[in-house]
Amino acid sequence: MRKILLLAFIGLCVGNQLQAQDSIKFKQPKTDWSKVSLNNRANDHLMLEFGYDGWGGKPDTLTTKWYSRHFNVSVMYDFAFKTNPRLSFAGGVGVGTSNIFFEKISIDIAGKSGSSSILVKDASATNHFKKYKLSTNWVEIPLELRWVSNPLQSSRSFKFAIGTKVGTLIDAHTKGKDYQDKDGNSLYGNKYKEKEKSKKYFNNLRLAPTVRVGWGFITLYGAYQVNTLFKEGQGPEVRPYSIGLCLSGL
Repeated sequence: MRKILLLAFIGLCVGNQLQAQDSIKFKQPKTDWSKVSLNNRANDHLMLEFGYDGWGGKPDTLTTKWYSRHFNVSVMYDFAFKTNPRLSFAGGVGVGTSNIFFEKISIDIAGKSGSSSILVKDASATNHFKKYKLSTNWVEIPLELRWVSNPLQSSRSFKFAIGTKVGTLIDAHTKGKDYQDKDGNSLYGNKYKEKEKSKKYFNNLRLAPTVRVGWGFITLYGAYQVNTLFKEGQGPEVRPYSIGLCLSGL
């Protein structure tokens, strides 16, 4: 019995010694980032964003459709921090589009009525378009502070980024299709379209903080415009927001 206990004790000691040696042998050295080149790594240089658009603070009478949407494209370049390349700062240029669809609403964005503010009318009891949307198009400068778990393989790493977009309005227009009477009967055929273009009541500048989180080339994306879409006193005090997916690469 003593021999068995002695052999078990010796085996335990030898096993612990071998485990300790293996641990020392296979321990990975700390990466010296000063000797690693990150110049040509792939790290979200091309960004494609799409998803749902909404208006924060809109009045209850301003009914929007659930399929209101946006699509953004930007090209960005990032600069890794020398002391910690998991962190980087990125900037670039892009274009953004927003399409807000309405339910039996008409919007006079050109000021044909002579009003000093934009007129939004409930058209449920009168003639209206079956499909009606307000589109805005922007040129933007996106900025981000990024973190990636593995800067050498960002396409297979966890990512998180916060930033902002500074944009200038280049186009705003409404577009209606299939003009109907109050009972839903087409007046000019379902192919009839009408478009009205004007930036009269819109703020030409927008500032929208952003956040992204995800894995590899797919991240969840969100943005919220802190200034109002329309000029002060010339329209409802709505603040657009976006929620969607971002596909990135290169």
